Amino acid sequence: MRAAQIYEPVFDSGTSASYVYHMILHECQGSSPELEIMSRETGCPCYRADKSILTCNSIVAAWTRGSEGFSFPSQVGYPLESNQARFYLMETHYSLTANEYSWPPKPKTMVDNSGLRLFYTSTLRGQDAGVLSVGMDPNWRHIIPPGQEHVVSEGHCVGECTQRAFPRDGVHIFAVMMRTHQIGRQIKLRQIRHREELLPIAHDRNTDWNYQEYRRLSAPVRVLPGDRLIAECIYDSSARAAITLGGLTTREETCLVLALYYPRQKELTTCHSLPSLPTVINSLGINELVPGSNPVRIASPPELSGMTLETRLISYDWRNNFRSFQYVTRRGSFKPLCWSAKNQPMPGTENLEGFAPNVTKSYKLIRSCSFVESTNVAVFYKNRNRYVTESETAVRDDDDDDDDDDIDSNNVIEGAARSKVSRSSVTESMGLSGGPATFRPLGAVPKMFAFLLFIIFLNSFRIAGGAPSVTRVAQLGTH
Repeated sequence: MRAAQIYEPVFDSGTSASYVYHMILHECQGSSPELEIMSRETGCPCYRADKSILTCNSIVAAWTRGSEGFSFPSQVGYPLESNQARFYLMETHYSLTANEYSWPPKPKTMVDNSGLRLFYTSTLRGQDAGVLSVGMDPNWRHIIPPGQEHVVSEGHCVGECTQRAFPRDGVHIFAVMMRTHQIGRQIKLRQIRHREELLPIAHDRNTDWNYQEYRRLSAPVRVLPGDRLIAECIYDSSARAAITLGGLTTREETCLVLALYYPRQKELTTCHSLPSLPTVINSLGINELVPGSNPVRIASPPELSGMTLETRLISYDWRNNFRSFQYVTRRGSFKPLCWSAKNQPMPGTENLEGFAPNVTKSYKLIRSCSFVESTNVAVFYKNRNRYVTESETAVRDDDDDDDDDDIDSNNVIEGAARSKVSRSSVTESMGLSGGPATFRPLGAVPKMFAFLLFIIFLNSFRIAGGAPSVTRVAQLGTH
């Protein structure tokens, strides 16, 4: 066994650095013939890959634009087990620069060999690290209305999933990568135990979509089996005239937190949630859809009967209905998605239905004159852990609050200056149980991303004399 200690990006050229948006290295479980075949190919667009054969749901390393890489703490490393994982999958997303957006898109030939360099050693460290993805699943059901300065979205990792997966003593989160796209303004990773909300694990108050790297926490945070984790994102869509939907492109939005933790477990690697279809249609004032309709049409209420869902999304009076929309989306039901390293739902979680937690004891900083005016460190830490017992409605009903105005802990993260770029969303397809339906926005928009997947042999690793070695883990050959 070998352990990764450090990783960093390797760009093919200065031009590549401006187009590569993020790179993710996944570990693949098993050694199927399909993976063997894919490892000999030159790569393919991610959306064309047959995900059913990709048992590659464990993240080894993640890099985003603006990051210089990541160095693990001295006692932690990521295990590279050649007897369990022979294949690794490299996922690279490319993005056009702001001044290159055009319609129709102008084809541009580009060959790129950028990738990640891993430093590893055969001298194992005390703890094996893992990565847990928490947040909203990238999907059209994640809707962000236009023209709003403060839109809240929440992705839940429910307690039923952590209860099944985490060891009895829990896991320790020691670093986080908090990700939104262009209109994200804040991200918070919340922790709830029973009905008590603990101090936020991390809070980035000023996100920048061009600078979202792993940040080490000042001290590891323990998460026990049964704890709920919530990725809470705040967006500013005031400069957008059209809705923004969840998705992979930078004109769509995301709400994800990648949490580095130890000890590693493989039962739970992706812990997302997705608003249920009833929640989505109720948030739009719709009671019922026409079963099997294509395009999807509304059955009731009578005043909307016959209207397509697309038309409702585009013509909805967001200005006057935003508060009710926000309430329904945050209090309505959702589908927990708890996936293992083998890219399959964890047993027993397939039919879960989730709701917002009933928090009866929530962390809230009680400000005092001594706290506001004093620079005494002891006074600060005496005040920072105060709790008040309030109902969930009183504590969390903060639709109009564009800043919690609290100091969560020394795990508060301040991002770089926020991006000023704001554009309309790309919307692609919607999967509804009633039948296939295609959803297209009114205005055509260019494709933002090229997604490329590559399978890499672990056999390419070499160790020299037990000392840390440098190996080019992946090279992207894209035409």
